[in-house]
Amino acid sequence: MANEPQAPAQASSAPDSGPDEETIRLATQIFNAARAGETDNFRHWLEQGLPPNMRNQKGDSLLMLASYHGHVETTRVLLEHGADPELRNDNGQNPLAGAAFKGNLAMVRLLLENGAEVDGSSPDGKTALMFAAMFNHTEIVDYLLASGADRNARESKGMTAFDLATAMGAEATSAQLARAG
Repeated sequence: MANEPQAPAQASSAPDSGPDEETIRLATQIFNAARAGETDNFRHWLEQGLPPNMRNQKGDSLLMLASYHGHVETTRVLLEHGADPELRNDNGQNPLAGAAFKGNLAMVRLLLENGAEVDGSSPDGKTALMFAAMFNHTEIVDYLLASGADRNARESKGMTAFDLATAMGAEATSAQLARAG
């Protein structure tokens, strides 16, 4: 058929070498925009068909990058366009745990309000509550507990959020969890 695109003769005999330079440049621009919180670009790109769950070579989604870097509005736009708040990267980390680790209460709220599992855990069993406790983020500990986080959950070595906070020297959250239990 005359209208079908024709592949170059050499491409049919050569193994697939992966994306071309232009595709790599565009993907790099998109992932950097997620890290930088370029909300308006994402509004446009998502309306034009950009997959909201696009992931990089490490499995980090656009949502993971935007949320980890604290860009609430970019994260909101991604969620509104169907980004999965439970999509984990290749290390099994989820956006909620990243937000708890970073101490970003607004992001924790946004993710939970949009379907993140309060007790979702990484492969080693650590939950967002554990990360918040380990890094002495008392407001996040309060919010996660009020949202139903299991303070008795144990990670792979059998430690609870209280145990981890104590081991990390996070005195405020250690005392907070002791009072809560």
